[in-house]
Amino acid sequence: MPKKAVPKKTPAKTTSTKKSSAKKTTAKKQIVKKLAVKKTPVKKTPAKKSVKKAATKKRATPISSYKGRKGEKYMSAAMKKHFNAVLIEWREHLRDEMQKTFDHLKNKGESYADPIDRASQEEEFAFELRTRDRERKLLNKIASSLEQIKQDDYGYCYACGIEIGVKRLEARPTATHCIDCKTLDEIKEKQLGG
Repeated sequence: MPKKAVPKKTPAKTTSTKKSSAKKTTAKKQIVKKLAVKKTPVKKTPAKKSVKKAATKKRATPISSYKGRKGEKYMSAAMKKHFNAVLIEWREHLRDEMQKTFDHLKNKGESYADPIDRASQEEEFAFELRTRDRERKLLNKIASSLEQIKQDDYGYCYACGIEIGVKRLEARPTATHCIDCKTLDEIKEKQLGG
């Protein structure tokens, strides 16, 4: 029986076919990537909620740091007014947080049957109350600072009487000591306590 002639494939055609199919698959992958990027979901926020949040906020932007004029006297009327506004805004923020905690404790005051759930709830409440206690003490310092502004004593160190400095007061508006006196106090505390 005679053998049938099998047509030979040329190697050039197979490599070109492989190259063209490889190009097609990479082109498909690129198109798929582009489509995947385009199909990313866009977060939709309802307009009503954003309006509500904006309406409840009293001040849209916080008070910026004080920019003094060249040659301005330390603790001028403008400077006192600025720090008075900072302290009042801070006080109002703390009061709002205290009210939120009060409402939270009042509304979530349910008793759980499971002892673990009850313990975690009590720990959460204890943490909130400790935080609010620190803030209550801070409210007293804020009230003291506001009184100092009225009496023209604000911004001067209790220990040595020099200027505390605007930068330090911006960082901690209730500061009562200059940086040098505060550093000395901290060193003394470490020596006595350690």
